[in-house]
Amino acid sequence: MPGFKIHNHQQAHFITCTAVDWIDVFTRPVYKEIIIDSLKHCQKNKGLRIHGWCLMTNHIHLMISAKEGYNLSSIIRDFKKFTSYTILEDLQINPRESRRSWMLWMFRRAGQQNSNNKNFQLWQQNNRPMEVTSNKFYTQKMNYIHYNPVKEGFCKKPEDYPYSSAQWYIDKTGLISIDEILI
Repeated sequence: MPGFKIHNHQQAHFITCTAVDWIDVFTRPVYKEIIIDSLKHCQKNKGLRIHGWCLMTNHIHLMISAKEGYNLSSIIRDFKKFTSYTILEDLQINPRESRRSWMLWMFRRAGQQNSNNKNFQLWQQNNRPMEVTSNKFYTQKMNYIHYNPVKEGFCKKPEDYPYSSAQWYIDKTGLISIDEILI
């Protein structure tokens, strides 16, 4: 999509990774853990810098950049590839997943409709990366990220939602360590 391409990989970008057809995949703790563990792995091993994040039931908002010498597009690609593979693998073998057949059918259908895939597709292809170029844009997107679960009725205050970086900005705790930036 024109206008939505990462040019400066070390500059912070706001992106959203969304499940195909907005399927509520991330309602189970096991799938949330796969996402969080993968983000931590990318921080530790792939040069990912996370400035803000929020995992919802069918998408994740990220404010991210890459460390010097790393390619942000490649990190996002690897994150999506690994999480897709791992979640789909669990779906195929987990008899306790009540939505298993339906989700696999939906992901298979999406994969068959996309020539870039062999079998299944969990994530929509476009992340709509938007480069952070001002304090106003940064503040607007961080508020959007942190208030998303409040808007959806999951919590009353952003810092009460465990699957986001809001708590980090209160007391430096949370599920994922944050690389704070000053714009």
